[in-house]
Amino acid sequence: MLTRETTVRQVRFTAALVATSVLAASFAIAARWAMGHATRLIFGSEHIVEAFATLAPSERLAAPIVGALAGAALATIGARLPESRGVGDVMEAVVLGRGRVSIRAALVKAGASFLALLGGGSVGREGPLIQVGAAIGGRAGEVAGLDGLSTRVLYAAGTAAGFAAAYNTPIAATLFVLEVVVGVVALELVVPVALAAGIATAVSRWVFGDAPVYGIRTYALVSTGQLAASVLVGPLAALVGVGFMSLLGGAEKLFARTNVSQPWRAAMGGALVGVVAMFLPEIVGNGADTIDEMLDGRVLGFAFVVLLFAKMFATASSVSSGSAGGVFTPSMFIGAALGGGLASIWLGGAGADRVPVVGAFALVGMASAVAATTHAPLMAVALAFEMSGDYALVVPLLLATGLATVTAKALRPDSIYAAELRRRGVDWDRSLSKHLASEPPT
Repeated sequence: MLTRETTVRQVRFTAALVATSVLAASFAIAARWAMGHATRLIFGSEHIVEAFATLAPSERLAAPIVGALAGAALATIGARLPESRGVGDVMEAVVLGRGRVSIRAALVKAGASFLALLGGGSVGREGPLIQVGAAIGGRAGEVAGLDGLSTRVLYAAGTAAGFAAAYNTPIAATLFVLEVVVGVVALELVVPVALAAGIATAVSRWVFGDAPVYGIRTYALVSTGQLAASVLVGPLAALVGVGFMSLLGGAEKLFARTNVSQPWRAAMGGALVGVVAMFLPEIVGNGADTIDEMLDGRVLGFAFVVLLFAKMFATASSVSSGSAGGVFTPSMFIGAALGGGLASIWLGGAGADRVPVVGAFALVGMASAVAATTHAPLMAVALAFEMSGDYALVVPLLLATGLATVTAKALRPDSIYAAELRRRGVDWDRSLSKHLASEPPT
């Protein structure tokens, strides 16, 4: 029988969970709205790639420098706050129960990411949104007077809410927490995390509608050869994904050797992005606009290959030089370019009958690259389903993402997030044995 004290604790936890979900979704909605309006105000279009395409070459060069400089300057102003290190902080807070995700530091990092993206920096927006969501969850737990375990669950719930609102993908958001943040399926987390993702998605859809991020598509692989070839995208995406992670690490070391302090180091990275953007405006921003074109088959042939390497270089230049932001959406871009490029080159170029196959390969490549960098194949499959509205490719998606994960783990044992923790001295493999306690949250 539930005691009065237990009932009160459960009511407080439920109230904190709902508040976390709504507030995390509201922040993601506000960030998305503000980015669109600011881009339209400055460039005349809310789509950053479209906006850059209308700029003169000199303006394409200057904008990423200004954005990176402004973002890094904001981060420098907030240097006295607790260091904000992205998803790694959330993983440590949820699984190890140590440290806390500072809401003020997360908001400063989100602001810095906003400025970098507004200037065309090649970073993802998901990292700061996830971190703010987690910080809101932790703060809600403190305000509600909950114990440490319940607050850790709210950190995880806030993470899922931020992810779900950013991408309109509640299932993928739930799996992101279970596969990436926690590392295993902890029953204590499943229901609260799924509820948070569902509530946040409902709030987001109430504002933006329920259409998938990349629209509704219907793909088909009509032959056995196409099916087999699409599955082989998985191991190739693992090679590219591992190479991308190595590039990020190597570029970070190179920037550190310059002996240039922030924010000027970030400005150097912005200059490199600007040089590429002078010729390829498609690489600016998080990459969502260009991914949409690749899934539609509007990119063909060796243009995919050029975009793949250009995006890798631009993202390494932005992220490794210190611009705030994530690499999740850029990883999707790289995978889509790989898969779409292989199909387009294999099929020999344009043709109305080839567009669906190119789009299907791009979707499989996108999911495979995400699986390779995060070591989360189920999340990657759900993400592909929810972002495209197409469930027809379930077999190649499952096989390709599974092969991508296995291959990536063989080449590089740590995911991109576990590697961040290991650089900070946290042995993530051993830390999983210290998992969440078996008692349910109260």
